[in-house]
Formats: sequence, C-alpha cells, structure tokens
Amino acid sequence: MTISLRLEKKLDNDLSVYARVAGKSKSEIVRNMLREGMATYRVAATPWELGKDLFGREGSGEGNRSVTRKTLVRQKLHAKKNRG
Repeated sequence: MTISLRLEKKLDNDLSVYARVAGKSKSEIVRNMLREGMATYRVAATPWELGKDLFGREGSGEGNRSVTRKTLVRQKLHAKKNRG
C-alpha cells in the first residue's frame, strides 16, 4: 500500500541523512520506525480488562446474590433495627 506523507524541511533533511548513513531508503527507515512505534503502542485498557482477573475471586458461593440483593439488604436492615 502506498501512502503520502508531508514532512517539514528539517525532518526531511534529517531523514535523508539518516537513510544515507544507514544505507537504507527513506521508505525503509519510516516503515521500521512505524513498526517499532506500533509495537510499543497499547490501547488504553477498559475497567473490565484491568480487573478481569480479580472479578469473582472472593465469591460468596451464592450465584444468585445479584438477583436477591434487595431481599438481602432488607434482611440486614431489619436485623440491625432489631438489635438496637
């Protein structure tokens, strides 16, 4: 695939000198630098990706807690109210 790229004069001169010293074409230099840059590029992780190895780790063993959450909260509030 061919792309066109505009460089400021100094950058173009620096690239020409670098390519001449390295004995490579400017295209080859740019391709290599893009590969190196892309190899270190990381997409920002989502909250899920950051914590996925932690989710469910300390589970209650009760698979229905999200379904019965209102009942559980009501029971805890009732128990707290009856204590005091």
